[in-house]
Amino acid sequence: MKTVTEGALLWQPSRERIEKAGVTRYRKWLEKEYGLTFQHHQDLWKWSVDQLEPFWKSIWEYCGVISHTPYEQVLKSRTMPGAEWFTGSTLNYAEHVFRNSRKHKPALIFQSETVRQREVSWQELKEKTAKTAQYLKKLGVQKGDRVVAYMPSMPETVIAFLACASIGAVWSSCSPDFGNESVIERFKQIEPAVLFAVDGYSYNGRIFEKRKNITELQASLPTLKKTIVVPYMDFGEIKPDSSTVSFKEVLKEEAKLAFEPVPFDHPLWILFSSGTTGLPKPIVQGQGGILLEHLKILKVEQGVEPDDVYFWFTTTGWMMWNLVIGNLLAGVTVVLYDGSPAYPTMDALWDLAEKTGMTHFGTSAGYISVCMKSGIKPKEKHDLSHLKAILSTGSPLTAEGFIWCYENVKEDLWVVSTSGGTDLCTAFVGGSPVLPVHAGEIQTRGLGANIQAFDEEGKPVVNEVGELVICDPMPSMPLYFWGDEGNKRYFESYFDVYPGVWRHGDWIKIDEKGSCVIYGRSDSTINRQGVRMGTSEIYRAVEGIDEIIESLVIDLEHLGRQSFMPLFVVLKQGRHLDDTLKNRIKTEIRAKVSPRFVPDEIYEVEQIPKTLSGKKLEVPIRKILLGFPVDKVVNRGSMANPEALDFFIELAQTLNDQKTETK
Repeated sequence: MKTVTEGALLWQPSRERIEKAGVTRYRKWLEKEYGLTFQHHQDLWKWSVDQLEPFWKSIWEYCGVISHTPYEQVLKSRTMPGAEWFTGSTLNYAEHVFRNSRKHKPALIFQSETVRQREVSWQELKEKTAKTAQYLKKLGVQKGDRVVAYMPSMPETVIAFLACASIGAVWSSCSPDFGNESVIERFKQIEPAVLFAVDGYSYNGRIFEKRKNITELQASLPTLKKTIVVPYMDFGEIKPDSSTVSFKEVLKEEAKLAFEPVPFDHPLWILFSSGTTGLPKPIVQGQGGILLEHLKILKVEQGVEPDDVYFWFTTTGWMMWNLVIGNLLAGVTVVLYDGSPAYPTMDALWDLAEKTGMTHFGTSAGYISVCMKSGIKPKEKHDLSHLKAILSTGSPLTAEGFIWCYENVKEDLWVVSTSGGTDLCTAFVGGSPVLPVHAGEIQTRGLGANIQAFDEEGKPVVNEVGELVICDPMPSMPLYFWGDEGNKRYFESYFDVYPGVWRHGDWIKIDEKGSCVIYGRSDSTINRQGVRMGTSEIYRAVEGIDEIIESLVIDLEHLGRQSFMPLFVVLKQGRHLDDTLKNRIKTEIRAKVSPRFVPDEIYEVEQIPKTLSGKKLEVPIRKILLGFPVDKVVNRGSMANPEALDFFIELAQTLNDQKTETK
């Protein structure tokens, strides 16, 4: 793979692609309907944040939002938190999904490790949603009641969610790979009326039975009226009783789908934060806010069309599943996959891309890095002629990750690095198919998203690394946290540093053309001799070494203590951390980052501790190594690999013993 410098131009959209782009169609509509013209995309962004109310009004009109009651005002107040959008309007999310029914195209394509590719037509999706909604109503589920799912990314999960949305119930989900403690601490907070669950699932060739887990969940959630079990694995028939019924029973009676009009800010779903350092935050987002934001990002910014086939590798425990399902709002075919991305080989998802005619392949920067390290070259084995875009999130995509896509997937490809979060269920910095792609850069800020980089005095800066902040409200911002009296926890999470301004907790640099680079979490900043830096630049240097799969760097500078910065690396199988490799690592950091950021010690580990959505646990590991009690700083049940903590707990004890000996 050829070397590439950050910021190097990698791709220019063709004139034809620019002309067909969703944002181009939107700009032409603005010119016709509003008399507005914009020379550059950055000018459009500037208008969208300066004229917030006219912008979101235009999205409402352009996307044809169906309102049963007209709105009185686009935005009652720009105050954060507490902004009120499209007051007086009533609508229904699910109604916008089913207005796009297309008989000749599948709504869903599903595949798992145990299920061969299966298509779900729009008609089947509509009929089963109607039957499920009717069954929920018979159980007494009403508007505002919570319905939860312990389900993988599969058609039955989508059906259950749409049924909830259609009647105004509030949805929440956890993936079946979550441990029971993690599921209980989430669902117990919101007192669900109904639980959807699978009897088991498959991952990496292994079958995991979940029937005992369901029994434990039922015992821990006293508000449940009924548990509906999908017989996913071959464990035999589910015998219905007073508390449990098979999903097959739900689908027995015919029904007609109806849509309950709800206020714009009626809860659609509850997403949960990672919960690694405390009780997971139950983030409530509204039907109207999510509808408008997802129509904007998908139809306008990404420009998806009904003939597109859209995929993102995700579980139901990550907000990307919710965004992927949002493609149904645009009539797009959604691809669902349940299983390991590396089973039976690293080509599993590329096989899926070829077989489904995938146009949009969504993944994580970590997956691209693993593909790169594994030496796979998808374009040599697969027909990816339909593929328009690779979209990446979860962590910053390195310049090397960008060039790998162009060299090994497809030359004419829109590579989109995005960043956002569960908090808004969207990407607020991301891509535009009318802009060039530069290595290591996020192309632009989202329309209607007033993203700025703040310096230490709370002032916007350009071409400097600063705190990522959102200066004006967005419709998909949380309505509130469930059970958060007086919005105390909500305020502390985002607004306690800059009053009235959302602080997201990332380092960002924005240049004069509006492109961005994310430098990692601002609360895990490296500070060496007064010079601050996000962790991503160090990761890029270290993980560019062929032998290294992943890394974690922790700054243990603490008031009254000597600075100590360890680096932890996961190596390829058969490789070992000897002095030669240690010196190469230090040389790379010294040359590509700065001599200041050469680690004091390098450790080989089997795994990097991660959340269930795959993010490195930088802050909790820092606290463990500083001597904080483990149970106070990390929730094992909210981790993908809790066993990875053991090494760091032992190291913390060793470091503490060394400090004691030197006193």
